[in-house]
Amino acid sequence: MEERTEISTLGEFGLIDHLTKNNETKNASTVLSVGDDAAVIDHFGRQTVVSTDLLLEGIHFDLMYTPLKHLGYKSVVANISDIYAMNATPTQIVISIGISNKFSVEALDEFYSGVYTACEKYNVDLVGGDTTTSQRGFVISITAIGEVAPDNFVKRDGAKVNDLICVSGDLGGAFLGLTILEREKKIFEETGAQPDLENRAYIVGRLLKPEARKDVIDYFAEQKIVPTSMMDISDGLSSEMMHICKQSNVGCVLYEDKLPLNEDSKNFAYKLELDPTACALSGGEDYELLFTISQADHKKIEQNNGLSIIGYITEAAAGKKFITRGGNTHDLVAQGWNHIK
Repeated sequence: MEERTEISTLGEFGLIDHLTKNNETKNASTVLSVGDDAAVIDHFGRQTVVSTDLLLEGIHFDLMYTPLKHLGYKSVVANISDIYAMNATPTQIVISIGISNKFSVEALDEFYSGVYTACEKYNVDLVGGDTTTSQRGFVISITAIGEVAPDNFVKRDGAKVNDLICVSGDLGGAFLGLTILEREKKIFEETGAQPDLENRAYIVGRLLKPEARKDVIDYFAEQKIVPTSMMDISDGLSSEMMHICKQSNVGCVLYEDKLPLNEDSKNFAYKLELDPTACALSGGEDYELLFTISQADHKKIEQNNGLSIIGYITEAAAGKKFITRGGNTHDLVAQGWNHIK
């Protein structure tokens, strides 16, 4: 039987010491890390970027099919993705958790091993946080801090008419991963049958172990590209595109045949009788970057296979349009994930 250490045997400070005992600092900007009343960060003349995320069990994740290590990893990735979406480099995170007594110390070790794996991969320091008791499920709050050269950050409100609309990676995979996991959970609850993920490792991985697009931000720096607007795709392409249009006071045209779709995602969507395009437009949690660039940077984007040009920016009065493969024009509708509904 697996060893189980009750959290109560360590107490709050003992638990924090236990979870952070191997925590090492990687960034020069981290002057003082875990262990004092507050962390001290000095970005040496660069601007500081801050973002925070709250993740709730039963709303944002389901522990029935989410391994704790993957959850720790994804919690960090989802957060630092917002820092990259500002064209900045994440450097530190603070993480607070609320836990019920169903969790053992070993379970939290699993979660934190995912956190540390992500910190290692993205060169981010864990510099603080808090733990408390939660009456209802697992609560995770992460704040990410990053740095950017003065005035090099990219907002959502800078898209200009005739800018090209671009996206990294491929879309819709995470939504399809969620679909298969939810389906298998329902079958398991009703019949007790073991889950059959049909060797769909790609789409399941897109949901359970997403990656933040550091490589794209590095490519921008190397090619001296500064997008005119950018955000990460956590709630679905159409809804993020509408945020950029609203905040930049512009319209857009997107082309169905330009949307980047993965073959595995497409095949599984067809098998479920879902439209892969709808999955790409409305599926959330891909953590890809949606950005606009001036036409002068067209060639630089084209020579990177991991980036796709999917449309262009128009005058606000022209509206937000989607052109299908058959050449029909529709209004773009946001059916992305809405946490509040």
